[in-house]
Amino acid sequence: MTAPINLADKLAQVDAHWSPAIVAELNGQHVKVVKLLGEFEWHHHEHEDEMFLVAKGSFDMHYRDRMVTVRTGEFVVVPRGVEHKPVAPEECEVVLFEPASTVNTGANEAGELTRAELPKL
Repeated sequence: MTAPINLADKLAQVDAHWSPAIVAELNGQHVKVVKLLGEFEWHHHEHEDEMFLVAKGSFDMHYRDRMVTVRTGEFVVVPRGVEHKPVAPEECEVVLFEPASTVNTGANEAGELTRAELPKL
């Protein structure tokens, strides 16, 4: 891809919460967009770090020992192996940077929120 990608346009194509879509690939990584609303489930990724960049809104990243709020223009990196649970009281638009092998519910068993096949926008 050599043309610019407009994040607002890509995020406008996302209808469902907690359902990421791939907008770019580079060096074995996916760049994904996702809308958050409500609580996700506790999970961790055994082999992958994740980066959550807030494009619009804010959300709380819960860890077992603390919670941090991530606002528009900020990002947080969740290291591999760290249990976490994103919570968004209001809709939040997020860009994810993570290895292509990353499953959104991590090393947990597949559940209702697992998205194994992601659309490409």
